[in-house]
Amino acid sequence: MKFLHTADWHIGKKLHGFELTEEQDDAYQQIVQIATDEKVDAVVIAGDLYDRAMPSEDSVHQLNHMLVDLNLDRKFPVLAISGNHDSATRLHTGSEWYSATNYFLNTELANAFEPVEMNGTQFFLLPYFEPWQARNVFEDTEIRTVEQAMKRVVAKMQTAFKPDFQHVLVAHFFAAGSSQTESETKVVVGGLNAVPLDLLALFDYVALGHLHNHHALNDEKIRYSGSPVKFSLSEAAEQKGVWIVDTDAHTVTYKEITPLRDVETRTEAFATLMDSTYYDQLDRDNYYGVTLTDRAIIPDVMNQLRTVYPRIVSLDRKYGREDIPTAVQVNPNLDPLTLLEKFFEHVNDEPLSKQQTNWAKTGLNDARKED
Repeated sequence: MKFLHTADWHIGKKLHGFELTEEQDDAYQQIVQIATDEKVDAVVIAGDLYDRAMPSEDSVHQLNHMLVDLNLDRKFPVLAISGNHDSATRLHTGSEWYSATNYFLNTELANAFEPVEMNGTQFFLLPYFEPWQARNVFEDTEIRTVEQAMKRVVAKMQTAFKPDFQHVLVAHFFAAGSSQTESETKVVVGGLNAVPLDLLALFDYVALGHLHNHHALNDEKIRYSGSPVKFSLSEAAEQKGVWIVDTDAHTVTYKEITPLRDVETRTEAFATLMDSTYYDQLDRDNYYGVTLTDRAIIPDVMNQLRTVYPRIVSLDRKYGREDIPTAVQVNPNLDPLTLLEKFFEHVNDEPLSKQQTNWAKTGLNDARKED
């Protein structure tokens, strides 16, 4: 059995207000090409197909187009589960007849114990769940944490193991020893952060979703695929991609995805960022998180930067702005414009420009007319 392991598509997600539809479509096309080139027997999607429980119509159309293309048109069997960002109820709609096209989608814990069998491999599709759901399924009021629930879940799955088959768990949770990034929901209610790896040792491979870095967990057979697109500045240095798992050869290979528009961070002086000899070496169509090394106040700084870097997603200062100078005594009898000029120069160490003076005069004249 050879399958592609991906997760956390988060269709509909935005990066600081920027739509990522084109980036997600491009990443999907690369996933399809990898699946085709590798001649995989199936594609595993380990949760968070959508970014929110109530996705927009455009997001529903986008994901639907991907799944129709992948499963109906290209004939790849698909094994998927719901994640914590998905609405299990909404995602489940229509799943009763999905299996007729080899699209196996599970959104309910109660259905996780009957494996999908394919090419000598048993796939156990375990959707995201919370402890109360496990209490209901096992009729056990003593289950309070996901760790307690997982002990019961794995034990019940083990009773369905066939000895001559490989056993793969597809799940969506935070495994012990993993690391998180900004774009992941830091869910800790009910002990979600405490699923020990030894509970998963019975499986030949565990295809996880939830964390967006494929290096979040370093284990030979328990892996996160990571998201196919960068969703935050904390992921700027990460390489995105998918895993190709060959259960016969016992190999797991990472295949990289090249971002349509990358996410970068830059820490520079304002003058450097606005210098063509600097920015001509960059892909200015990328998403940028900018940290200025300047201390001085820069008028209209964000709009100036966006003339060069249209997809700035954040702007910070490494050292902060210069401290506002301490108050000084001034002659209260000075006219308002002179007071403003003195105040501006005192705070900014530079006089009002001609244009700023004109704006100030206009504002004062309008104020006098109102009086």
